[in-house]
This record gives sequence, structure tokens and C-alpha cells, in this order.
Amino acid sequence: MVYKFYLQYSEGSNFYPDYVTNLVALQTDNILHGLGFSSEVLPHETEPSMKIILNGKFVARIIEGCNGLSVIILFLSFIVAFSGKLKTTFFYILSGSVLIYVVNLIRIVILTIALYYYPEHREILHSVVFPAIIYGLVFLLWVFWVNRFSKSNVKDA
Repeated sequence: MVYKFYLQYSEGSNFYPDYVTNLVALQTDNILHGLGFSSEVLPHETEPSMKIILNGKFVARIIEGCNGLSVIILFLSFIVAFSGKLKTTFFYILSGSVLIYVVNLIRIVILTIALYYYPEHREILHSVVFPAIIYGLVFLLWVFWVNRFSKSNVKDA
């Protein structure tokens, strides 16, 4: 509900389409520049997204669903549902969320480059390979949490 409120509050703000999506787009652009690519991120004219232009070619767009927040909320919900000690839970949520955010950002950068060089593989890259990376990471973080820190992980004495 908080995320839905955030999205509603973002409409009409100074950041388009919303703050985190805008931030992810700008960070993607910075990483691409750091890797030596000529890139530009522009607001899409007809939909709430940011266009990624790589070497003068419109390659991809970043929409709200690409910003990683919904994945972080999913991760956080599971950890809270299987919480451990308060301090451990807090730091695991914090570090896991940062890791998910960073991996998602790297995933977008790699996807952008891959779409530039291999546009014919757009569907499999966007729909299979790259979602598997982010959801695979979340799954591994969950497994690690349950096996290592969760109160539901009862060990025989």
C-alpha cells in the first residue's frame, strides 16, 4: 500500500516517471558513460518511462517495473515473514536491498548493451535471461536467510 501511495504521489512531481525510476535511469546512463559508451537518457514523450539512447540508437526504456522496488518489497516481505533477531533481520534487509538494487542496475546496463548488439534476441533477453538474474538472486538470498538466520530454522540441540 505504501508503494502504491508512493506511485500516486509521484505523478506530477519533478521526477518523471517517478523518483526511483528516474534515479535508476540516470545511474544507468552514468555507468554506460563509465564503460565508454555514448549514451543519453530522455523522458519518453508518450508514456511514463525513460528512453535509453546508446550510440545514437534508441535501445530500451526504463519503466516503473524496472526500478527494482517491487522486487525489494517482495524480498523484504519474505524476510519479515520469516524474521530472526531484530538486529540481524534489519541488517539483512538493508544489505539484501542494497545488493538487489545494485544487481538490478548492473542487469539494466548489461541488458541495454546486449540489446544494442543483439536486438534480434530482445524477447529472450528481456523476458527470460535478465528476470532470471534478479529473481534468482532474491531466491538465493531467501534460501540463505531461512537456512542461516530465520527463527523458523530450528536446530536440534
